[in-house]
Amino acid sequence: MKKLLNTLYVTTPDTYLSLDGENIVVLRDAETLLRVPLLNLEAVVTFGYTGASPALMGACAERGIALTFMTASGHFLADVAGDRQGNVLLRRTQYRVADDESASVKIARNMIAAKLHNSRWVIERAVRDHELRIDAARVQAAARAIANAIPPAREAESPGVLRGVEGEAAQRYFSVFDEMILQNKSDFYFKSRSRRPPMDNLNALLSFAYSLLANDCAAALCGVGLDPYVGFLHRDRPGRKSLALDLTEELRAVFADRFVLTLVNNRKIDASAFKTQESGAVLLKDEARREFLAAWQARKRETITHPYLSEKIEWGLVPHAQSLLLARHLRGDLDEYPPFLWK
Repeated sequence: MKKLLNTLYVTTPDTYLSLDGENIVVLRDAETLLRVPLLNLEAVVTFGYTGASPALMGACAERGIALTFMTASGHFLADVAGDRQGNVLLRRTQYRVADDESASVKIARNMIAAKLHNSRWVIERAVRDHELRIDAARVQAAARAIANAIPPAREAESPGVLRGVEGEAAQRYFSVFDEMILQNKSDFYFKSRSRRPPMDNLNALLSFAYSLLANDCAAALCGVGLDPYVGFLHRDRPGRKSLALDLTEELRAVFADRFVLTLVNNRKIDASAFKTQESGAVLLKDEARREFLAAWQARKRETITHPYLSEKIEWGLVPHAQSLLLARHLRGDLDEYPPFLWK
């Protein structure tokens, strides 16, 4: 359980939320795990299926406290919000910003600058940890090129320019991605990014990880009242969660890529986990997908000190923290959106 920016996150399994006077009480097997005054809360997010009492749901609605229910794996289920929650006003602001190119690019360029920063440090860490096993000079050259792209990204005045800067930096990042694969290179190698469908084992892992991360980001955005389908860099397309994809960009390298590389380099997965379809598409088998999901959930329970908030939180709460910060920026509480900068 974690209280962050006046939001209570209940991540402990098999807990039930109830009301006791003016307090929210977190129970497990009739034992009180936590008691928090409602006065101090703006929102409650609970992960699991046990639920909450009708009295608590009513109290949250009356006080304008958003009560959001997620599955244990982080998928959005439903929420309870009162008239004073302000989600309609927040979303109307989001739509106005998305329709204003100059306003939307100010948020998008922070996200992309963070993506470049994080990508750079992922490959810098590979040099630090495995200098004798990789082409360190080539990897460092890519890191410098990505670092040089950060100022143009921060100064981009249009989405087109920003996409160009991001695209060139992504090419440099993926040009050395294969260097970071240290084990079983006959089965796991990286030549280029292939999507829809992935055409080799490593791209199958990356695609699945990116999909999970995007779903986590979409759930987090829903939890704070934002529309995950209306983005600032990724434009509107039927069925595409554009804002979730925007948020995914800054977390892609530090969460999804490092997770996949850890699985491969620690030999947690091998070629037997994959199946190849007649089209050439490579997919995870059902059992391997379940093992991947279990490892993903374990990774989300690991803790990190959030670079902006300076608080220890679980990795799985990072999308929620970033969604809260984005919502606060759109409400005018923060002058600009503070992206996630890892090192």
